[in-house]
Amino acid sequence: MSHQTGIQANNELKKYFGKCRDGKIRVLKVSIENEQLALAKYHSVKGSFESDFDKYVPSLIVEDLPCYILYRFDSTNSLGHEWLLLSWSPDSAPVRQKMLYASTKATLKQEFGSAHIKDEMHATVKEEVSLKGYKAHVSGVNSPAPLTDREEALKELQQTEHNTNYGTDARQSTMGGISFPITESAKQGLADFKRGSYNYLQFNIDLEEEKICLSKAAVIAVTDLPAQVPSDQARYHLYLFTHTHEGDHMESIVFIYSMPGYSCTIKERMMYSSCKGQFLEIIEKLGLEIVKRLEIDDGKELTEEYLFDEIHPKRNLHRPAFAKPKGPPNRGAKRITKSQSAQ
Repeated sequence: MSHQTGIQANNELKKYFGKCRDGKIRVLKVSIENEQLALAKYHSVKGSFESDFDKYVPSLIVEDLPCYILYRFDSTNSLGHEWLLLSWSPDSAPVRQKMLYASTKATLKQEFGSAHIKDEMHATVKEEVSLKGYKAHVSGVNSPAPLTDREEALKELQQTEHNTNYGTDARQSTMGGISFPITESAKQGLADFKRGSYNYLQFNIDLEEEKICLSKAAVIAVTDLPAQVPSDQARYHLYLFTHTHEGDHMESIVFIYSMPGYSCTIKERMMYSSCKGQFLEIIEKLGLEIVKRLEIDDGKELTEEYLFDEIHPKRNLHRPAFAKPKGPPNRGAKRITKSQSAQ
């Protein structure tokens, strides 16, 4: 996944990411400072995973300020110790801060190494930032029922994949297109979108691998939507349009297919057009109800007014009566014809 906000880890943090995998560090706190990911605090291993949790983690959070906490498990995989990524984003934090941290999380995972992260947890109240809160999170993820929104979405998506015949020759009589499998990051993005971690997703088709990939996941304002659309490549977009209609707060999911005319190759245009139907089917089987499907060739079209009018089209309640058009000018006087009976 590409950098969502342009914010990257500073040199000190990059070096520390390599150092902290020696098994001696239990937890580190990462904050966004001066438009960079920076190391805020860290603690060494003292006891077990459970005994160190309440000793270190709650003291790292600040009530009104989001942050990331990377906490080391005692378990290992082929790459070394496994880690928990805890995203602290209190409701009392400024909206801009919450958006910034949500949009930068993918970058942090990439910088640290996603393969080292065994589990992720999102916390908004202090009670969740504890060993008890973590165990409740694990219980919700692992129990057969009820599943968390994220696990349920992933399960439904896997079932959808098993029931779909993927391949370039898998023609569907009802859809009239072809379908490509979606990558693990795309699955994760859809699950997180349903959970509310993001309000915007962008997907691209890897024409060589024949897969649908997640190219961007972020929390953005509607005014930033036009800038997300590439001017020389096709894309699929999913956006949660939050607005008010007739006094009611509404959240409408909009699917946008952007195709910038003939700057794309014929193959690219054909693939995006043909895969769209099957991809929409996967999204909707996840429980994401798409209110409006749009096709555009320029991101400038995606204004707040345009989205609103597409979702809530204006009705013409006072349709004017049909007016008979005037005849052509200078056509001369009417001809008088005699009827057959008159003759």
